[in-house]
Order: sequence, then C-alpha cells, then structure tokens
Amino acid sequence: MRITVIEHEAEAGLGYLADWLGLECDVVRPYLGDEVPERAADGLIVLGGAAAAWEDERSPWQPATRDLLRRAVEESTPTLAICLGAQLLTMACGGTVERGDNGLEVGVCEVAPLPAAASDRLMSWVGPAVAVQYHQDAMTRLPEGAVPLLTSAQYPNQAYRLGEAAWAVQFHPEATPEIFASWTADSDLESAAELDAEVKAAEDRLVATWRPVAEAFANVIRDRSARH
Repeated sequence: MRITVIEHEAEAGLGYLADWLGLECDVVRPYLGDEVPERAADGLIVLGGAAAAWEDERSPWQPATRDLLRRAVEESTPTLAICLGAQLLTMACGGTVERGDNGLEVGVCEVAPLPAAASDRLMSWVGPAVAVQYHQDAMTRLPEGAVPLLTSAQYPNQAYRLGEAAWAVQFHPEATPEIFASWTADSDLESAAELDAEVKAAEDRLVATWRPVAEAFANVIRDRSARH
C-alpha cells in the first residue's frame, strides 16, 4: 500500500506524518518539475504551502492538484488535505476559499470538536485540543455534503469530511517545532520567537492528539485496500 503525497514546497513536507503513517509515501514535488498524477495510489495526502489556493500563476500545478483531489473524492480514495491542500480540496469540490477577515491564525491555537466528530473515523478521539496554525486564507463555504468536524474561534471551518473517505484540515498536524520555526524564520512576525517557544512547549500535547488521527487515516487506507 502506498500514499501519493503532493508537496508544494520543500519547507512544508510530511514532518511527523512520515513516521506516524506506517505506509510507504510517494512524494510528488511539482515545484521541482514532478508531474501531478491523474490518480493517487492507495491514498492521497496534499500538504500545505505559501500560495493561495487560487494563485495558479504562482503555483501552476494547482489546477492538476485540484483535479486529482476531485477525482479522489469521486472514487473514494482515502484523502487527507492539509491547510493549502484543504483549501484546494474545497475549491475543487465547489466550495469557496477567500482571504480571511480575521487576520493571521498562527502558532498553537485551540480547536474544538463538533457533534459529528464523535462518530468520525479520524476525529472521534479528538476533544478540545490544540493545533499548529499558519494561515490567513479561509474556507468560507464548504462543498455540498461536507460534514464539519472541528472548529475554532478565529476561523470556524477547521476540519471536515467529504464523501466516504476525504478529510480536510485547516491546521498542520504534520508540523514539528522545527518545521514551524523554519516558517517563522522566513516571516516578518515580531512574535516569532514567542510563537516558536509555544509550539515547542506544546509538542507532547500535539503528538498525543494528532498521531492517533494519522494512524486512523492509515487504517482507512488499509481497510479499503483489504476490501478491493
């Protein structure tokens, strides 16, 4: 079993997920010239990046990535879309992504489960939790049929499920403290050192929350492969 991974930039890789998933990952790097495939392998992960989901001139592989995501939903290929990936999934399936009205959501931020999370295969054990954030664009209208799973005070659409086996998360479950620090190092955030320290201090809590989610996603892939 293999997971197709779309990586939009070197600074936003698999991070924790490389160890947590326990499955082989085929990393596609279109920013280095790799071609986005028409179909994923047994599973699909689309990672984050600095571009906006509508900035196709900045990241010219985004239309192909949206097509890949749309096809994955249609074919029930287990999919995990993270931050920019979540926004691309939203656009691909008829939702709306816009520049957010509530400013930059960055650092360790609280997320809370919605009622549907209790029976969700990935999010059922997520209670009130913290997650690493770094975004200003927002999923303001979810695709038709989307099931909201997690929310936050600053931006309400933090996670949803679409179709049989596609999940979108606005935050970064994959981000290690080192990855987050590389993002702030390239920013003009005056609070960068403080934010880095908060992420590092929350590391154990982040791992305890999001590792089971990643493992559950891998199990969805295994279960589907066993049925086919």
